[in-house]
Amino acid sequence: AFHFKKRKKGARQIKMVLSGHFGVTMNLKCIRRIMRKYNIVCPIRKAKPYKRLIKATAEHRVVPNHLKREFKQGTPYKVLLTDITYIFYGNGKRAYLSTIVDGSTNEVLAHQLSENINLDIVLDTLKRLRKNRRIRLDKDAFIHSDQGGHYTSP
Repeated sequence: AFHFKKRKKGARQIKMVLSGHFGVTMNLKCIRRIMRKYNIVCPIRKAKPYKRLIKATAEHRVVPNHLKREFKQGTPYKVLLTDITYIFYGNGKRAYLSTIVDGSTNEVLAHQLSENINLDIVLDTLKRLRKNRRIRLDKDAFIHSDQGGHYTSP
């Protein structure tokens, strides 16, 4: 199981290979004990160099969570929530939907659909929100996101 498909595996993957391909159910601790006994070591993956570079340059800053998951503030247009959703269609094709939703009323205030995921999908959604004249944002309004790469990039 360690060398299955000519790749070295760790204890978790060995457990999955044993149960999935060989029909053997074994405890994870037992697999780790056997690996330790026979000095079987899984190669550790190399760290992604760009992740360290991003942290060093503080390029993608994470903002403190002021909401504490209290999205219902009682005032419309005060807390806006945003995220990107994948939509699968056709033969393995994928589209991306970026939305901005009001936290109090759950109303979709702006949306943007795109075939590729890049920073423009987020910026275009924000532009659509600003163009919507019927929306009067609260003076203390802010946007809450999952702080993924699209929302934290410079």
